[in-house]
Amino acid sequence: MSALKIAVSIQESTLLRLDRLVKEKRYPNRSRVIQEALEEKIEKIERNRLKQECEKLNPDEEKMFAEEGFSFEVEQF
Repeated sequence: MSALKIAVSIQESTLLRLDRLVKEKRYPNRSRVIQEALEEKIEKIERNRLKQECEKLNPDEEKMFAEEGFSFEVEQF
């Protein structure tokens, strides 16, 4: 996938911390630090969204649906 350039505003204290990571050779450049941080954050948001949707489910109702489906499959054989 090709990379696109964007402009962002960032607090000076955060930029200093970011530059320290690059200086310590933990990342090759600022872009890589930001890219990985964004990917991790987006993945966390997506996991939390799935968790929230799962929490909406009623375990007893889901069990009932699963058992209905299972008994239907057994009856077919």
